[in-house]
Amino acid sequence: MAAPTTDGRVLRGEETRRAVLRRAVGIASVEGLDALSIGRLATDLGLSKSGVFAGFGSKEELQLATVRAARRIFADAVLTPVAEIPPGLARARALCESWLAYSRTRVFPGGCFFYQVTAEFDARPGAVRDALAGCAREWHGTVVEALAGARDTGALRPDADLDDLAFALIAVLEAANAQAVLHQDDAPYQRAGRLLPGLLRTAATDPADPALA
Repeated sequence: MAAPTTDGRVLRGEETRRAVLRRAVGIASVEGLDALSIGRLATDLGLSKSGVFAGFGSKEELQLATVRAARRIFADAVLTPVAEIPPGLARARALCESWLAYSRTRVFPGGCFFYQVTAEFDARPGAVRDALAGCAREWHGTVVEALAGARDTGALRPDADLDDLAFALIAVLEAANAQAVLHQDDAPYQRAGRLLPGLLRTAATDPADPALA
């Protein structure tokens, strides 16, 4: 007879954890990961401090769990919409435009979650920085992979430096996010959207490729 009670507690605990993380990613995207605290989240959500603490155990674990939750949200917002597009320039471009849409539509209230919190932790050794560095490497690798797919189809030159091109594309995306959030202006997104095809064109075998129109 104890199983239903135990299962119910587990389910409630999981739901509490999800609610805490939903609130945490929103706060961190605006104020940073250091703004997170067990007490604040408990107050915001009308929960007990002990209940929130039981789900995480420490502020660092709360921060790490928030990064993991943000990564899942990012993947759903940016990667899932382009998953069915075949390899090629169209996929590479769509991936970058999906990132712009993720920032532009404020999936996180502060714009790109990772842009915000990486600036907070990039010079601070520890588990949180390591987790953020892993996310950054993963995103860079995803862009390189999309570019490699375009090269494999013959749309990009064989000698194209994919790491350099990915670096340039990501730099444009992040600049658009930073300026749009700072100035509360859509123009940086529009500018980035115009620049992306030009960057891809520099490495394209056919500058008139319809995917770059």
